[in-house]
Amino acid sequence: MPLIQFTRNHSDHSNNTGFQFEFMCDKCGNGYMTRFIPSKMGMAAGALHAAGSLFGGMFGQAAGAGDQVREMMRGSARDDAFAEAVEEAKKHFRQCTRCGKWVCPEVCWNEAKALCEECAPDLMTEAAAAQAQAAVEQVQEKARQVDHVRDIDMNKNLMAQCPHCNARVQGGKFCPECGKPFSSTLNCSKCGTEFTGKFCPECGTKAP
Repeated sequence: MPLIQFTRNHSDHSNNTGFQFEFMCDKCGNGYMTRFIPSKMGMAAGALHAAGSLFGGMFGQAAGAGDQVREMMRGSARDDAFAEAVEEAKKHFRQCTRCGKWVCPEVCWNEAKALCEECAPDLMTEAAAAQAQAAVEQVQEKARQVDHVRDIDMNKNLMAQCPHCNARVQGGKFCPECGKPFSSTLNCSKCGTEFTGKFCPECGTKAP
């Protein structure tokens, strides 16, 4: 019995009235939908169902029998339809003799090498990608050669927010929101104690 090809990457869109399959490229996922193949048993069962709903009785019994026959015949009918769909789809894909994958000829096939682009990448495509990657690396290297933080004094006690009002700050000596100095050490206006925070730990006086 010959092997059935093109079975790794497909989806079944069949229903009770017929069979239809979609085959996808193993590399990029582009798909091809095969033509719809009507199921004679499905159409017959549908006609019996319609008659049964109108007349009942013997027509209803015939519809039930038609369902049973259809389910018995569906397996072989689907196999035949799938084999036919495979033959139809194969015309729209190429199989790589190196890796065995089925790929779309428009995007993933190297015609000059008769191999898929995973096994034989297109050199012009690779060259363009290499150029772009090299440009990115050069930009990153050039950026590293520039001092982007020369205005930041790392010897100072830097903070990301005002210790008084919690507003976000970006340098300077005074908060642009509340106007208070960023110095973390304050002198209590009542007892003179140095402290940090909003209230003096000695006398409880609120920071200015």
